[in-house]
Amino acid sequence: MNMNNMIYFTKEKQQESFDVAAQEAEKHEILLFNDDVNTFDFVIDSLIEVCDHSPEQAEQCTYLVHYKGKCAVKTGEYEELKPRCTRLLERGLSAEIV
Repeated sequence: MNMNNMIYFTKEKQQESFDVAAQEAEKHEILLFNDDVNTFDFVIDSLIEVCDHSPEQAEQCTYLVHYKGKCAVKTGEYEELKPRCTRLLERGLSAEIV
Protein backbone atom coordinates (compact mmCIF):
# COMPACT_ATOMS: atom_id res chain seq x y z
CA MET A 1 0.00 0.00 0.00
CA ASN A 2 1.49 3.34 -0.97
CA MET A 3 1.33 6.45 1.19
CA ASN A 4 -1.27 8.21 -1.00
CA ASN A 5 -3.78 5.42 -0.41
CA MET A 6 -3.21 5.58 3.34
CA ILE A 7 -3.84 9.33 3.44
CA TYR A 8 -7.01 8.96 1.40
CA PHE A 9 -8.20 6.15 3.65
CA THR A 10 -7.58 8.27 6.76
CA LYS A 11 -9.49 11.25 5.34
CA GLU A 12 -12.34 8.93 4.34
CA LYS A 13 -12.47 7.47 7.87
CA GLN A 14 -12.45 10.97 9.39
CA GLN A 15 -15.40 11.96 7.20
CA GLU A 16 -17.22 8.76 8.14
CA SER A 17 -16.64 9.47 11.85
CA PHE A 18 -17.94 13.01 11.39
CA ASP A 19 -21.05 11.75 9.57
CA VAL A 20 -21.80 9.26 12.35
CA ALA A 21 -21.35 11.94 15.01
CA ALA A 22 -23.69 14.28 13.14
CA GLN A 23 -26.33 11.56 12.90
CA GLU A 24 -26.01 10.80 16.61
CA ALA A 25 -26.57 14.47 17.41
CA GLU A 26 -30.02 14.26 15.79
CA LYS A 27 -31.28 11.08 17.41
CA HIS A 28 -33.72 12.80 19.76
CA GLU A 29 -37.48 12.64 19.22
CA ILE A 30 -40.54 14.25 20.71
CA LEU A 31 -42.95 11.52 21.70
CA LEU A 32 -46.60 12.52 21.95
CA PHE A 33 -48.80 10.36 24.20
CA ASN A 34 -52.49 9.61 24.07
CA ASP A 35 -54.88 11.20 26.55
CA ASP A 36 -58.62 11.28 27.09
CA VAL A 37 -58.83 15.08 27.30
CA ASN A 38 -57.78 16.71 24.02
CA THR A 39 -59.80 16.49 20.81
CA PHE A 40 -58.42 15.22 17.52
CA ASP A 41 -58.79 18.67 15.99
CA PHE A 42 -56.86 20.30 18.86
CA VAL A 43 -54.00 17.81 18.58
CA ILE A 44 -53.88 18.19 14.79
CA ASP A 45 -53.83 22.00 15.07
CA SER A 46 -51.12 21.81 17.74
CA LEU A 47 -48.88 19.60 15.59
CA ILE A 48 -49.31 21.94 12.63
CA GLU A 49 -48.49 25.04 14.69
CA VAL A 50 -45.78 23.67 16.99
CA CYS A 51 -44.09 20.95 14.93
CA ASP A 52 -44.60 22.44 11.45
CA HIS A 53 -46.53 19.38 10.27
CA SER A 54 -48.62 19.40 7.13
CA PRO A 55 -52.33 18.80 7.84
CA GLU A 56 -52.00 15.24 6.52
CA GLN A 57 -48.93 14.47 8.62
CA ALA A 58 -50.59 15.92 11.74
CA GLU A 59 -53.71 13.83 11.16
CA GLN A 60 -51.68 10.64 10.65
CA CYS A 61 -49.68 11.24 13.84
CA THR A 62 -52.87 11.96 15.77
CA TYR A 63 -54.38 8.65 14.69
CA LEU A 64 -51.17 6.81 15.60
CA VAL A 65 -51.22 8.43 19.05
CA HIS A 66 -54.86 7.46 19.50
CA TYR A 67 -54.50 3.84 18.41
CA LYS A 68 -50.92 3.04 19.45
CA GLY A 69 -50.73 5.20 22.59
CA LYS A 70 -47.80 7.29 21.38
CA CYS A 71 -46.03 8.57 18.29
CA ALA A 72 -42.73 10.29 17.50
CA VAL A 73 -43.89 13.63 16.12
CA LYS A 74 -40.57 15.44 15.60
CA THR A 75 -36.94 14.37 15.26
CA GLY A 76 -33.88 16.56 15.62
CA GLU A 77 -31.31 18.00 17.95
CA TYR A 78 -32.29 18.38 21.59
CA GLU A 79 -31.90 22.16 21.53
CA GLU A 80 -34.37 22.41 18.64
CA LEU A 81 -36.87 20.03 20.21
CA LYS A 82 -36.93 21.44 23.75
CA PRO A 83 -38.95 24.63 23.00
CA ARG A 84 -41.35 22.67 20.78
CA CYS A 85 -41.94 20.07 23.49
CA THR A 86 -42.48 22.84 26.03
CA ARG A 87 -45.11 24.43 23.78
CA LEU A 88 -46.91 21.09 23.43
CA LEU A 89 -46.89 20.67 27.21
CA GLU A 90 -48.18 24.22 27.70
CA ARG A 91 -51.12 23.30 25.48
CA GLY A 92 -51.97 20.43 27.81
CA LEU A 93 -50.62 17.64 25.64
CA SER A 94 -48.49 14.81 27.05
CA ALA A 95 -45.06 14.79 25.42
CA GLU A 96 -41.44 14.11 26.21
CA ILE A 97 -38.07 14.16 24.47
CA VAL A 98 -36.26 10.85 24.15
